[in-house]
Amino acid sequence: MSQILDPVPVDGSATPLLCCYVNATSKIQVARITNVSNWYFERVVFPGQRLLFEAVPGSQLEIHTGMMASAILSDRIACEQLVVQEQHPEPSLVGLEGGSGSTPTATLTTPYDVATAGLMVAK
Repeated sequence: MSQILDPVPVDGSATPLLCCYVNATSKIQVARITNVSNWYFERVVFPGQRLLFEAVPGSQLEIHTGMMASAILSDRIACEQLVVQEQHPEPSLVGLEGGSGSTPTATLTTPYDVATAGLMVAK
């Protein structure tokens, strides 16, 4: 996944983590990663939206919940807890009488993937 504005800093040893955060509140939130030197990540996440992003191991996502003219640091989550895991459904059999069956697809889930809403990909 590309993050065009400010790409994930890559050193030779660490592979970027694909992460997902869900805003399960009724308020607008700002998601930030501030503990990685020489890198800045900040995105607005609307209620019910999912934010899909890449991060380096050891980074922490700060969640700032906003009111009219203020924002409060409401959570700090290790990005390792937000890593997207691929689940493979059980394979289905192709029918013998001309049926096409269904092709298995991957479902993305994380421990924080609790809301069912639109997907917002960080670019």
